Amino acid sequence: MLTAGRLRTKHCSGISRRELLRVGSLGALGLSLGDLLRLEANAEVRPDAAAKSVILLWLWGGPSHLDTFDLKPHAPTEYRGPYSPIATNVPGIDICEMLPQIARRADKYSIIRSLHCDSNDHGIAGTIGLTGDKTGAISLGGQTLVGDLRPAHGAVVSKLLGFDPTMPRFVTLGGHLHQGHRRIAGEGGGTLGTLHDPFRLDYDPEAGVKIPQLDLIDGLTTNGLSSRRDLLAAFEGQSRRLEESSEIAQLDSFYQQAFSLLTAPDARKVFDLEREDDKLRTRYGRFRFGQCCLLARRMIEHGARFVQVNWSSHVEPVEDTGDGGWDMHDRNFKQFQERHAWMLDQSLTALLDDMDERGLLKETIVVAVGEFGRTPKINHKSGRDHWHHCYSGLVAGGGVRGGNVVGSSDKHAEHPVSNPVTPADLFTTVLEQIGIGTTQLTTSGLTPLGNPIEELV
Repeated sequence: MLTAGRLRTKHCSGISRRELLRVGSLGALGLSLGDLLRLEANAEVRPDAAAKSVILLWLWGGPSHLDTFDLKPHAPTEYRGPYSPIATNVPGIDICEMLPQIARRADKYSIIRSLHCDSNDHGIAGTIGLTGDKTGAISLGGQTLVGDLRPAHGAVVSKLLGFDPTMPRFVTLGGHLHQGHRRIAGEGGGTLGTLHDPFRLDYDPEAGVKIPQLDLIDGLTTNGLSSRRDLLAAFEGQSRRLEESSEIAQLDSFYQQAFSLLTAPDARKVFDLEREDDKLRTRYGRFRFGQCCLLARRMIEHGARFVQVNWSSHVEPVEDTGDGGWDMHDRNFKQFQERHAWMLDQSLTALLDDMDERGLLKETIVVAVGEFGRTPKINHKSGRDHWHHCYSGLVAGGGVRGGNVVGSSDKHAEHPVSNPVTPADLFTTVLEQIGIGTTQLTTSGLTPLGNPIEELV
């Protein structure tokens, strides 16, 4: 089942210029006519790249590294928590007993145990994780940090790979990221412009796949728009209301993409999860994150090059009026056992297996990481608080070494003791794997922020 939003106009005289641009995701992507006129169609990546695409599983809220990939069984109880490490299928690598399926696939991924960043504020750390830098970030208190907001990693891919009329390059599955009621910065095009904001989709267990960016004006339906010609004819009368402008004619390229998702039967099939085998859908998990992971695979399979799957929109768990985030300041272990652990274990391994079986994993990098970790010492509410000094991530596919651990932390997992790396280092490595290195970045006016992690590849 697919769900597209609707746009209602309040103007009795007809559709406004702004509303026309919103149709089919133009305005939802924040496009202006100037953006479209500057649209670049030529790819600018190295042809010898080891990988072609990226899936980022964004574990919003900050998972505890001590309860996932960096257990400390010999630490005092108030640090180590209730879980024990279990052996993976790679000798010498242990992870949490609550992630048994991930443990059985350690030969497919690398664990990074020495990540760190500059802030324990979700908004600032989130911007660092998604862009590599904190400039332009917005704190929980609403303060905007000095400097221009850099583009998200997916936006860089969108820019460097150029326009594709059949499939968005950068796709985000899930709503805009929030801490509390405040939306964070760094999810979109930044200095590259709104043309490189992500195309957004989501999945609801009851409504199915939702495509909020493909808003329609009353009187137009996806069934009625059987071709791009039909669409243009439908707007012909209203278009005359706009001033004569050569700019309008140059919208053609983007209309092909935005409306092919509505009008072309083959394009709409990409979003139709009901075409997948029922057993496979169950294997991914019949919950939002699981089905979004499956949708990510379908998007990559059909030409998307950077797909970000947001675990949740809010950092807070359901119990704290959120939508299931990892920000578990209290009841950390209860919530982890009841929901987060088994969901991550099931969906991540289903994605890795499915991608591998289809030959996609060797050319697609899968990253699972949050904006920071949790305090090694457990608080008085049986929870863990924010901890940015040291945390973990998982990276698989796309030429990344399997059965590998990068860096290490001290006896309490409080600080890195070997090979400390930043989110900028991680995504510098990821981008290089898909052919976007220093030369490509500087040519596009972007400053490289990190250093490649040699041990990862």
